[in-house]
Amino acid sequence: MEFRKNIETLLNNFLETREDLFLIDLKISAADDVTVILDGDNGVTLQDCLDASRAIEFNADRDEHDFSLQVMSSGLSEPLASPRQFKKNIGREIEVMLQDSTTIEGELDKVDDEKITLILRYRKPKDIGKGKVDVEEGKEILYSEIKKALVVVKF
Repeated sequence: MEFRKNIETLLNNFLETREDLFLIDLKISAADDVTVILDGDNGVTLQDCLDASRAIEFNADRDEHDFSLQVMSSGLSEPLASPRQFKKNIGREIEVMLQDSTTIEGELDKVDDEKITLILRYRKPKDIGKGKVDVEEGKEILYSEIKKALVVVKF
């Protein structure tokens, strides 16, 4: 437990110097393999990962505790986990799986500390007559309702 606290302290000290970066996940395996996943308001560069790695590596006592370290950026395959991550993806299409396993896809429009708002675009039959009409509506989703949210990659 002391080893984890030491790594957390070193990482938090680094993040205090870089307010544009934030921690997504810190994993420490039973074999002391340390994995740090970072994200940033403007993305994460290779240099950002190197700087974080050095902040931990150069300040941890290897004689006291031997470990391996991997620092990486949160990729597109990683779920969005914090309001800060949602904010940086405003305007992008995201797919949200709710706690009841239903899935909603839409454009991320607004983000606050309690919920997100998606713009849903679809076609539905006209109320009167034949044919369909385009519909655009906002849908608010509380973070507590979200099981997983991913950015949709379109080519």
